Amino acid sequence: MTARCQTVNALVNPTGSMNVLSSREVSQLHDTSQTGLYTLFRQCALAVLSCDTELDDARELMALYSNFDIRIIQEHRGLQLELVNAPSCAFVNGELIRGVRQNLFSVVRDILHLHSELEAHGLSNLDDPHDITNLVFEILRHANAFRPGHPPNLVVCWGGHSIGREEYKYTKDVGYQLGLRGMDICTGCGPGAMKGPMKGAYIGHAKQRIHKGRFVGLTEPGIIAAESPNPIVNELIIMPDIEKRLEAFVRMGHGIIAFAGGPGTCEEILYLIGILLHPDNECQNYPFILTGPESSRAYFEQIDAFIGDTLGEEAQKLYTIIIDDPEEVANQMQKGLKEVTRYRREHNDAFYYNWKLNIDRSFQHPFEPTHENMAQLNLHSHLPAAELAANLRRAMSGIVAGNIKEDGLANIQKHGKFKLHGEPKLMKRVDALLQAFVEQQRMKLPGSHYEPCYEIITE
Repeated sequence: MTARCQTVNALVNPTGSMNVLSSREVSQLHDTSQTGLYTLFRQCALAVLSCDTELDDARELMALYSNFDIRIIQEHRGLQLELVNAPSCAFVNGELIRGVRQNLFSVVRDILHLHSELEAHGLSNLDDPHDITNLVFEILRHANAFRPGHPPNLVVCWGGHSIGREEYKYTKDVGYQLGLRGMDICTGCGPGAMKGPMKGAYIGHAKQRIHKGRFVGLTEPGIIAAESPNPIVNELIIMPDIEKRLEAFVRMGHGIIAFAGGPGTCEEILYLIGILLHPDNECQNYPFILTGPESSRAYFEQIDAFIGDTLGEEAQKLYTIIIDDPEEVANQMQKGLKEVTRYRREHNDAFYYNWKLNIDRSFQHPFEPTHENMAQLNLHSHLPAAELAANLRRAMSGIVAGNIKEDGLANIQKHGKFKLHGEPKLMKRVDALLQAFVEQQRMKLPGSHYEPCYEIITE
């Protein structure tokens, strides 16, 4: 069992513009009914306050601080947050750490805004890809995530939360080289390969006397409690679901680096490949690099072979694999960003949001990983490559839910393992890849026991 911090009670003043709320908004955040926001608000707030806790199980975190509570005090001078039995590790000499306080009020901002936006638009009615893209834009704009006029320099880094020390050090080395070249970092905001690049880039920025470096953390409610924001994140943004989180990555980011990881990283790689396979995106300049230390070479060979066997050679041409060379990664990314700048100028597209990237509805519509939906996934090699990539992405997303998300864990406990069916040859490839993740301890934090949440049916 992970050690529990001592707890404290505190009143916290807001940061930024989130200093007044309407009585209706306060009521929504205090609403403990099934449709109210209190449960989500409390869970996300606890995740932010537990940023130093090495956990990847939302239920364990909530059980660890079962007496934690958060309330809003609305006064004529503005609002305060009342924290009851909050983890003391978020405080220094009785004062909440500034970065934690900033992220805490990002939770207030995004949960209220997401609720009002989704309620106003009717999430179930957002079938039009343009409407979904506009909603992602609106959420990011509300979070002040855009920097109009700034040339492309935001590099998205994907990778597992469960990686070893050598792989983690490598992510820092790559981040350092990116930081020396003035690049900002965006990750899923958690530990492991999401923390390392930010930590390295922070040092690179310091050496170059870059004082306003951006370290953007994109998360969503089902993940944040299992992957609490790491301490480097200075812009926390909570998207409503995994699909809009993924779209935010590829619309806002200018290039992507994928480090070693498990099913979540595989999901992200399949998502981007599936999008770039669309004929409308054939001319898109989108630098995409897979990289790791020499000890990860076999991992990337497995990923590359899996993509080649399932999606074909065209899919393999969409990325570059660089092993054990952080400087080359940074140089190739810098070169790629220059091409992105040229392309955006020639096509009159915004630097801060990739409007021209065509994202098919199959990559936008939220996938609910129920046992029925997982069992009904169409996993056959005769499908068009982009469609198969979308379905493989959904399968990986369901496994992530069964591994770390509160609802997914509860479903597995109640109904047993997910069952994935499909073409035998394809399913054997999927099974081999997932088994490699298990053997390499990429499903859980190192030292944790992993019980598979899935069963592959190969005949």
